[in-house]
Amino acid sequence: MSQAELQIEERSVQAFESVWPIVRAAIEDGEAIALPRDADIEAGRNYWSPPGARLFVALIDGETAGTFYLKPNGVGPAAHVANAGFATAPAFRGRGAARAMGLEALAQAKAAGFVSMRFNFVIATNEVAVKLWRDLGFEIVGTLPRAFRRPSGDFADAYVMQRDL
Repeated sequence: MSQAELQIEERSVQAFESVWPIVRAAIEDGEAIALPRDADIEAGRNYWSPPGARLFVALIDGETAGTFYLKPNGVGPAAHVANAGFATAPAFRGRGAARAMGLEALAQAKAAGFVSMRFNFVIATNEVAVKLWRDLGFEIVGTLPRAFRRPSGDFADAYVMQRDL
């Protein structure tokens, strides 16, 4: 990234509307998020900011470049594992926002007392995301064959990826 200033801030989950355009673009792209491409804002809100989730934004020079949520992956005896989801605005891809959000999510999860982080559904054809998560120490711990239908109609595997904190 050049001289741009990147900041990450936590927002109230009630601020979901402010990140909806970024989440909507990722849903409409149809290559990474397992929601119907025509999902409305309520479906997006239920997915991105369910009860117990924390909402974050990445800002580059004051503009919202991306967003992520952080939440427990399970409840009760499974609540010690974190889960997160990420979306970068198309205009800001390739500028370091996703890596910064990933690092921040790991730090926030560790500070919150989680012992590991798991991504339940990383689309195998999303090579940029798979590479980023591997670079940040995640391992593929499972493969869900043909679990995702891409907009082309082709099926893609989905990975379960995890790392200790």
